[in-house]
Amino acid sequence: MSELFNAFGIDWRLLILQMINFGILVGALWFFLYKPVLGMLKKREEMIAKGVSDAESAEKTRLQVEESKGAILKDAEIEAQEVVSVAKQHGSDERSKILKEAEERAAKVADDAALRAKETVTKARKEADKEITKLSILAAEKVLEKK
Repeated sequence: MSELFNAFGIDWRLLILQMINFGILVGALWFFLYKPVLGMLKKREEMIAKGVSDAESAEKTRLQVEESKGAILKDAEIEAQEVVSVAKQHGSDERSKILKEAEERAAKVADDAALRAKETVTKARKEADKEITKLSILAAEKVLEKK
């Protein structure tokens, strides 16, 4: 084999040294470059996996929020309808009460007006009677004066 190396001009000592240097270079690159790159890739892969799981979790949460939002809106609509119906009923009751009070006041005012009218008629009759009495006395005096 040494003749073969000599025929091609290869020095076996130099070849062994180059193999050792290549082994050291491969070991150094493995230790200083390959392992850190693999570590970075692993961290990056974990970060991407975490991002994907967080996105899936956020999507599930969003769907739950939308479902609960629909239920809440439905409940709020039902409650609003109940409030409106209660308010309408209360308004109707209040309207009836106010109308009843207004009718009672109108009746009182009408009764008071009738009473005042009677008093005015009575007063006018008394004044008319007084006036008639005065006029009849004056007429009787004039008749007596002429006779």
